[in-house]
Amino acid sequence: MTPADLHAALRDRFGDAVRELHEATDPWIEIAADAVPDVLTFLRDEHRLRHLNDLTAVDFAPRPGDKGKYEGEPRLEVVYRLSDFPLTQSHTLKVVLPRGTNDDLPEVPSASGIFPIAEWHERETFDLLGVRFTGHPNLCRILTSDDWVGHPLRKDYEMPEEYGGIRCR
Repeated sequence: MTPADLHAALRDRFGDAVRELHEATDPWIEIAADAVPDVLTFLRDEHRLRHLNDLTAVDFAPRPGDKGKYEGEPRLEVVYRLSDFPLTQSHTLKVVLPRGTNDDLPEVPSASGIFPIAEWHERETFDLLGVRFTGHPNLCRILTSDDWVGHPLRKDYEMPEEYGGIRCR
């Protein structure tokens, strides 16, 4: 199934919750955040995309001091890469979110009830990029300490001078 075929099937089933098909070197389909559980369940059950290869996020924002090097609205994109077995097809879905702040993180429903491996991926994405996955059974930091401030893979993250008495930079 081509990305265009899959996009058409998703639009038929979910309407406006499935946004546009971005045809690039690596095509992807944009979906609404609240549609994630239904779309992923449909793809797993009806289209045999039963493997969540990856779930991560990308921060599209200028770094402080990067004048004129970034164009576009600052955003986070949560990326889902799915495939079937025996790997005859793979597809990429994305949820585009506002960046939010440390006090007001963007939210997406958890995929952990659909793909159990998502528990780890979502914790890592929460920890490093600051996306809150609602309904996650144990959404806590996985790579940084529980009292760490901020999300280290955000473009505007500022490394602390020290942490726990240890110099960081």
